[in-house]
Order: sequence, then C-alpha cells, then structure tokens
Amino acid sequence: MGDFHHNEQDLERFRSRVLIAGAGVLLLFALLFARFFYLQVLQHEYYTTRAESNRISLVPIVPNRGNIVDRNGVILARNYSAFTLEITPAKTLGLEETIDGLAEIVEIQVKDRRRFKRLLEESKNFESIPIRTRLTDEEVARFAANRYRFPGVEVKARLFRQYPEGTLAAHAIGYISRINAKDVEWIEENGHTANYKGSEHIGKVGLEQHYEFELHGTTGYEQVEVDAGGRAVRVLSHTPPIPGNNLTLTLDTKLQQVAEAAFGTRRGSLVALDPSNGAVLALVSAPAFDPNLFVDGIRFDDWDELNNNPDKPMLNRAIYSAHPPGSTFKPLMALAALTQGKRSTTQAIADPGYFNFGNHRFMDDKVGGHGMVDMWKSIVVSCNTYYYQLANDMGIDNIARFMGSLGLGSRTEIDIPGETTGVLPSPEWKQRRFKKREHQKWYAGETISVGIGQGYNAYTTLQMAHALANVLNYGRVFRPHIVNTIQDPTSGEVRKVEPQPVRQVSLRPEHVDFVKRAMAGVNKEGTGSRAFAGAPYESGGKTGTAQVFSLKGQKYVAGQLKERLRDHSWFVAFAPVEQPRIVVAVMVENGGFGAASAAPIARQVFDYYLLGKLPGGPAPEVEAPEDGPQQALENAHGQD
Repeated sequence: MGDFHHNEQDLERFRSRVLIAGAGVLLLFALLFARFFYLQVLQHEYYTTRAESNRISLVPIVPNRGNIVDRNGVILARNYSAFTLEITPAKTLGLEETIDGLAEIVEIQVKDRRRFKRLLEESKNFESIPIRTRLTDEEVARFAANRYRFPGVEVKARLFRQYPEGTLAAHAIGYISRINAKDVEWIEENGHTANYKGSEHIGKVGLEQHYEFELHGTTGYEQVEVDAGGRAVRVLSHTPPIPGNNLTLTLDTKLQQVAEAAFGTRRGSLVALDPSNGAVLALVSAPAFDPNLFVDGIRFDDWDELNNNPDKPMLNRAIYSAHPPGSTFKPLMALAALTQGKRSTTQAIADPGYFNFGNHRFMDDKVGGHGMVDMWKSIVVSCNTYYYQLANDMGIDNIARFMGSLGLGSRTEIDIPGETTGVLPSPEWKQRRFKKREHQKWYAGETISVGIGQGYNAYTTLQMAHALANVLNYGRVFRPHIVNTIQDPTSGEVRKVEPQPVRQVSLRPEHVDFVKRAMAGVNKEGTGSRAFAGAPYESGGKTGTAQVFSLKGQKYVAGQLKERLRDHSWFVAFAPVEQPRIVVAVMVENGGFGAASAAPIARQVFDYYLLGKLPGGPAPEVEAPEDGPQQALENAHGQD
C-alpha cells in the first residue's frame, strides 16, 4: 500500500513537471511567434528598406563647375577634359599588385599612391578611384595595349579646372583645390553636405571661394545594384547633375594686362573702379601666382617657393595690405574741412616751412615753406603745413567721423574674401588697440600727423579707390563688386548683380567740384604733371609718399637705404574730370616719391581705358623734382 501511494506521488510530480515544461515551451513559442510577427509584419517596411539599401547604393555624379569670363567674354576659368587612369578596387585581383604593374607602364609617383590611398579610405569598394590624372596620349596608348592584364582598371575622361590666363587677375579669380577638413566643416555649417558627395575640389580664395555655391552646381546620382561582395551589378536609375552657374565679371582683361605689365617686377597693388556703380575694372596685386598649380594638389617644391618667397606672391595686397596713404589723404581732408565749415576755399595761411605745436616742430616738405597757401594751392603743391594746422583745428573726432563716412577704416564688403579693415585712428580705436592704460590715451600731437596721412593711418588700395569714388559720386556710396552677371547654363537665365548703394554721405556739390578741380591742378601743374604731360584728356590726381620705418629724427636719403626700407609710392586719380569714368588707386611698395613710381602706372591705365592705347612696357619711373621731399624730421618724412 505504501509503495502504491509513493508511486502516485511520483506520477503527480512528473505530471506537474510536464505541464510546467509544456507551458514553458508554449511560452517560448509564443515569444518567438511574437518576435517573428514584430519583425516581419510590424517592422516589414523598415527592414525591407534596410535590405534594399544594402542591395542598392547611390553613386554621386559630380557636376561641371561654372565658367568665369570677363566683361568681354574672355575666359578666365573653365573646365577641360583629360584622361585619368582609374581603379575599381572590387574588380581587381590584387590592389597593390595592380598598382605596381601599372607603374611599369605609366609614371606613378609617391604622391599619386598617397592620394589614391586617402581616396580609397573615403570611397566605396565599387567606385572607381583615380591613380593618375592627365595622362598623355602616349600613356593612354601604352595602357590600351596592356589593358587585358589589368581587370578593374580603365581610362576615363574627367573634367579639370583651368585658368587660361595664368597669373592674370589671380588674386581676384582665386583657385580651387582639394577639400580638407576645414572645408568639410564649412560645407556642413552651410547645409550643403549632401550636394558635395563625390566632390573632391572646392574654391579656396577669390571669386572661386566667394561664389562657391553658385559655381559648384547640383550633384547627380546613379542607383547601382550591388551583390553581397559589394560589386556593381547594374545601374537602376540615373539622375543627371546640374552644372554650376557661369560668372561674368566687371573686370576688363586687357585693362588688367596693361595694369599688371606696368608694375614690371615691382611689388604693389592697383584698384580701378567705375565710380558710378562700384564696378571693379581692374584689381592688381603684384607679384601674382599661377592658380593652375593648385588644381590637382600643389607640389611641395612649388608651395615652398610661393610660401617662402620674400615678395609674398600669395598675399592679396589690393584688399589686405594696409599702409599710411601719405598725401593722397589731403584732398579728403580738404573736403572734410569744407563740409564741417572749418575752412573756406579762399582762406589762406602763411607757410614758413614748419608748424609748431607745443615743444615740437613739424616740418614741411619744402625748406622755407610755400608762402601764402589757400586750399587750392595746398592740394596742388601738397603743403604739409596747411594740413598740420587744419588737423589741429578740426580735431581727431571730426576727422575720424568724416573719413569713416567715406568708407576708410572699414571693409568695403567687396565680393572676394580676405579684406582687412585698415586703421582709422581715433581715441576709441586707440583704447581698443592698446592694452596698457598709459598707451591708450590720445595725445593732441598725434592728430597733427594724421592730417597729412601719416601717424596711425593705414588703408588698403581698395579703400582709397573706394573713398575717392564716393567723393566723385557726390556722397553716394556703392559696394565694390567684381561679378556683373550670374548665368544658369541650363535655362540660360541671367541674373544681374545690381549695384548696391550702401548709404548717402551729405556732401555739397560745389565742395566736391572744388576738390575735383584742385586735383586736376595736381596733374596740370603740380606733383602729377610730369606723369600726365601731353595727355589728351583731363584727369585729376594726388601723389602720396608713405614712410616704412621710423627715422628717429634723421634725414631720409633713399639711395642710402636698403630697397625694402624706402618709402611707399601712392597715387590716386580719376578721369575725365567733368564726368569721371574711372578711378584708380596705385601703391608701389618701396617705390619712393609718389609721382616717380605710382603716377606713371596710372597714366598707362588711363591711356588704355580712355584711348585704347597699349603701352610698350612697364611704366617708367619719373624723376622727382629737385625741390621734392627733403624731410628732416620723422613726422614730416614721406610727404610730397
């Protein structure tokens, strides 16, 4: 009886275990079914898309970059087709062996291998990657004869950027080069990441950079079906790229050539503007560089030569280098005095050849002075003493306020990057500039030097041309611009870059006309007369000479100084006088007397622009008059 009871208990225990195990199995099957239902029913669309994306890849098609032409249609930047040797890694039998074999047929340098490796890391296995660009016809023929040996390797035609005019207007046009990490950040910040898939190049400086998103175009795509090994099987769909827009500039290539040639081997810059609308007619920074060197990655030797060249060919002097303007500042000072009622045109002073302020004597450029000097004469003979007194009477705040209204000391917002603000001195500026309290105080004696374009004054060539253009335009300020129209190559639609009036400065026409006539006197009988002798048109101008280093009270003798310590040569001018069509600012580094170096360059530019006359060579240097600058003191050094 006891055994039977024990067997019954074991059977009950066994049945309980079977029920529990069965319930567990059912629960597991239920969970498995629920998971299958979730994955195949509820998440069907999601995983179908994932599977499809593994099967289908998007291959970007880089668009053609827009062309850049001058106002007359001369091509300054374009694309050309050249052969490249490309490898599709997924189709090769061995990547390193393939490259080594190709090196026996065509030249493959170490830099080519490095670039290929970097591109390989950024690319997909089924995309073709260039191992050599710009193959010669002979190299193409040699590869074609050995094509059977290299599965996955083929010759393709690709577009490359070219600058047909070489160094001409290089600082304005800029160049493209390979995209780096900093460029990627910039692209992401502007929300254009998707449009740069597959792109290897981007504008780095100049118009190529400023108008990058106009020039780049819209990237196209191919839907490519791939197998499990990542090999392309077939193309499912094709979305063609949209080419970038073309730019037509305000620059005149012939005028640019004349201006650049006029500099010869000298360093400096020139800006020519149409005063009626701010259009840039020429922009020179000498010396220049060849933008073609950068397109496919500049060679180390070329970069080392450019980067370590003491003449700094990569520096855009026209918009970045700021220097004291010297006596080219005086016509603006005269206009400021008339506008603010500090002087009349007939009011005259007696110039003894110096101006005493406190315990310091500020010397004029002419020993014994210029006698009685009114405003007209002060501009024509460039009398320092007149402007010493005027600056003292006006005060630094009035000077800074008026010059700032003409655009000095601030960016003009021209449509190329890299512009500097220059320095418009004022007590507020000095407080921001210097950290030590004892250096922040503005002294009245500092205003005296500012009045003749020296002291803390420092402006770019573009700013000086812009300020004069604003005066000639009777106070209507336009933003300088180099691009005239933007054309959609697909639709043919043309958008004009309309002149942008920024503000209106309150100037009285009779005051402006007086300054224009006085500057015309400079080129007729003053410091610019030798450079403009015999000109069949009437022009106005003003020479300027700016010191490079501190004389510490010693006499300036150019012939006894190293070339790079000599004064800078300035000249600002316009023509014709009655209805100016062109404004020019010229700065020749270490060129000495303004009339000797800078003015002859402006004469060649005017002769071509107004008469169509082509010069025979670099602008000659004009000898300074015998009674030219003989400054004895540092504060007067460098004036005309």
